[in-house]
Amino acid sequence: MKQAIQLCALSLVFASAGVAAGDADEILELLDDFLAHAGERQAHERFWDDDLVYTSSAGTRTDKASILASFEAAEDGGENEQGPVYTAEDVELKWLGDTAVVAFKLVASPPDDLPRMYYYNTGTFVKRDGEWRVIAWQATKIPPPGEQAN
Repeated sequence: MKQAIQLCALSLVFASAGVAAGDADEILELLDDFLAHAGERQAHERFWDDDLVYTSSAGTRTDKASILASFEAAEDGGENEQGPVYTAEDVELKWLGDTAVVAFKLVASPPDDLPRMYYYNTGTFVKRDGEWRVIAWQATKIPPPGEQAN
């Protein structure tokens, strides 16, 4: 089931005239498809570049190979637990030639009526061999109201 990206405040800032008209739509569709299938290995294979640097909201740094290996470990352990449904809000794209930076608020809606979790995400997409892929990603958990730092 495909999730719609909630474009509450989509802004496109073009730093280069070399951006093709369909690139923004392509990246937003790629993000939308990835979020809709984030629990599937195939989505991660397509989304992440082989040179990925991923910094999680827990402060760990990893790469594409480690992310893909985590799916193998889950399969070996028989884990088929339903994860959250992910959507994106307040998406912004900024461009520099064949590089795009996306920043958005990730909404994680867990099953079983658990409270939603929110994260700021920033990713850097590069276009290689005609395909957009993410080469760098940073996730930051947004504390629940009342728990935010002063």
